[in-house]
Amino acid sequence: MKKTIILIIACVSVSICYGQTADEYVNTGLAKAEALGDYRGAIVDYGKAIELNPTHFLTYYYRGNAKVAIGDYQGAIVDYSKIIELDPTGASGAMAYFTRGLTKAKLSDYRGAIADYRQAVGLGFTDFVAYYNSGVAKAKIRDYEGAIADYSKAIKLNSMDADTYYNRGVAKLHLNEKDSGCLDLSKAGELGHSQAYDKIREHCN
Repeated sequence: MKKTIILIIACVSVSICYGQTADEYVNTGLAKAEALGDYRGAIVDYGKAIELNPTHFLTYYYRGNAKVAIGDYQGAIVDYSKIIELDPTGASGAMAYFTRGLTKAKLSDYRGAIADYRQAVGLGFTDFVAYYNSGVAKAKIRDYEGAIADYSKAIKLNSMDADTYYNRGVAKLHLNEKDSGCLDLSKAGELGHSQAYDKIREHCN
């Protein structure tokens, strides 16, 4: 009888120690990442959650974000790609395309980033930041006309973002569109961009 009781106690203990659900691992991972800045610990917990529930989109997203926080951009891209595999045409997939694009840009893969932003927009992720970041990536590869087109779309969605006007103005200057570019820089200055008036003094007089 004593052996039976000991066995039951041992089983209960094992259940307490190792019987966490996927959601519980996600929650402990979030607590480690957000409250403690322990991204590596969070990644371990997210991994355990994925072992228990390998089709949960958000867990891959959280783990990808934690990997970005520690500079593991390639690992993050793998996680975002998994979301796209699981939800290729849905809202989660659209967000994953956008976030993967941001991560590719950190690795200077600007053409890959542009392709991902395009996919995100095509799936309905039409926040101005998608067009803004696409414009930034196009400017990096000296596609200034494409960058201007994307910045213009971003401005239609958010006409109060100083960075977008500033970047569009700089792109126009690269194409010798001085008057229009300087007006964009002026608007950026009105909206509080810290470098706008220095750029105006340099190029617009």
